[in-house]
Amino acid sequence: MALRLVQVNFKARDDAALGRFWADALGWGVSSEGPGVTNVEPPGFVWPDPAAVCVDVVSVPDPETVKYRASLDLATTSTAHQANVVARLRELGATSADVDEGEVPWTVLADPEGNVFRVLEPRSIYQDTGPIAAVVVSCADPRVMARFWYEAMDWTLHELTDDHARLRSAHGVGPYLEFLRVPDVTSVRTRVHLDLRPYAGDDQAAEVARLRALGAADADIGQGDVPWVVLTDPEGNEFCVLTPG
Repeated sequence: MALRLVQVNFKARDDAALGRFWADALGWGVSSEGPGVTNVEPPGFVWPDPAAVCVDVVSVPDPETVKYRASLDLATTSTAHQANVVARLRELGATSADVDEGEVPWTVLADPEGNVFRVLEPRSIYQDTGPIAAVVVSCADPRVMARFWYEAMDWTLHELTDDHARLRSAHGVGPYLEFLRVPDVTSVRTRVHLDLRPYAGDDQAAEVARLRALGAADADIGQGDVPWVVLTDPEGNEFCVLTPG
């Protein structure tokens, strides 16, 4: 049994507008599974495809109250490409974000609803990831987080230190999932969380039970009667286990 990271979930005031921003930012397309939900996926994407982690934008009444710790890093192939990406994102509605990082080679921006993300300088490790280099989770202990998520998913652990951990699909494609130690993790809050999906034919309830045994806990965020299960990882980050597919 295993799970795979299939999408990052953004909470938004206007799912259609924010979904369109991220589609244009990534060069992807949009679809919708129903009112209040905008799916952002690569052209021609067919489930399941380990080469992509998609973006799901969901309208909620008050997104300002949603507090998560995940964000996106975008890949570039050269310094000129980085500058062009930043300029294009600003034209799409992104704005500068001051997160007090000092002099750094990447550019920190916020999307039209204030979600902070980074446009990285060119790095060889991200040259084959697609537009999303990594999904980054701020945390207090990367070793604890990497241990849990490595056991939770069928992804490969590529790096593990006291300050940083990096996982990627066992197929060696798509973006990385990274855990970054920050001095005060309680100050890091976004409106982005992770969605995991069991493989077709696997049992969702069995996967949830396995995650609980690894240290996950149940979470009630007012989701009501839904087909997915909301859990928290060892540092309290909420994530969803979707139905198999």
